[in-house]
Amino acid sequence: MRYEGRVYRPPSEGDAFILQATIGCSHNLCTYCDMYREKRFRVRPHEELLEDIALARAVYGPSVAKVFVADGDALALPTERWLPLLEALRDAFPGLRRVSCYATARNVLEKTPAELERLRRAGLDLLYIGPESGDPLVLKRIVKGAGYEEHVAAAARAHAAGLRLSAIFLLGAGGVDRSREHAEASARLASDMDPEFLAALTLTIVPGTPLARLAQRGGFRLPDVRGLLRELRTFVAGAEPSDALFRTNHASNYLPLGGRLPADRERILTVLDRAIAGEIPLRPEAARGL
Repeated sequence: MRYEGRVYRPPSEGDAFILQATIGCSHNLCTYCDMYREKRFRVRPHEELLEDIALARAVYGPSVAKVFVADGDALALPTERWLPLLEALRDAFPGLRRVSCYATARNVLEKTPAELERLRRAGLDLLYIGPESGDPLVLKRIVKGAGYEEHVAAAARAHAAGLRLSAIFLLGAGGVDRSREHAEASARLASDMDPEFLAALTLTIVPGTPLARLAQRGGFRLPDVRGLLRELRTFVAGAEPSDALFRTNHASNYLPLGGRLPADRERILTVLDRAIAGEIPLRPEAARGL
């Protein structure tokens, strides 16, 4: 398979065939992110994708069960390009049970309800959407490209089409000055989006990004580790999805956690309280990553 530049995928897609259908990110303005800055957004030719699918079948056989369609917001791919791609994946992998991709709220809202329903019927199942924060000021500062209400509307439209959602929030995105507001508003947004899957990652200030330059000038300060754990506690205590599988298993996090919210809330909070008190060892800094 051909991949241009670095390819990123969620931890839960570690066993998936990754198909790079788009290059880069159509938004590519988030101040904290350097994942796609070296790429110019474009859609790969359909013929190349068919060749990659054929090669994957030859290498892995017809038993591939999961496909993750990359890059940063592959839902931006026009519907008329998605449909034959999904058909080719079904034909190549008869045991296919899940096709997923990263998406933005605007990607979802740019597609009509009928388009999303067609994509779901054709095999697209799961969208990973990263609001990062529910705080309107933080969303503006990080240039997320969509606000609180847009994320709620996008989640509702996706769910109406039968698509499942994984919502991703970013500990530390509010800095020290908006830490509590960021955590509380993120919990509210997680509740209002009501995803099937919910994840918290931890912000890393990456050299060369606008956020790194802001931090160098003293305009942004990341909470310390205990402050990040307190944010996570506030988030877990306040999030009220109907029934979401919750994970902090991304390599950026200091404390891997798992369970269902709200069912396992008290157990998770107990672990967090022990971690905040210094009773549980955290992931060493050298072992953390993007």
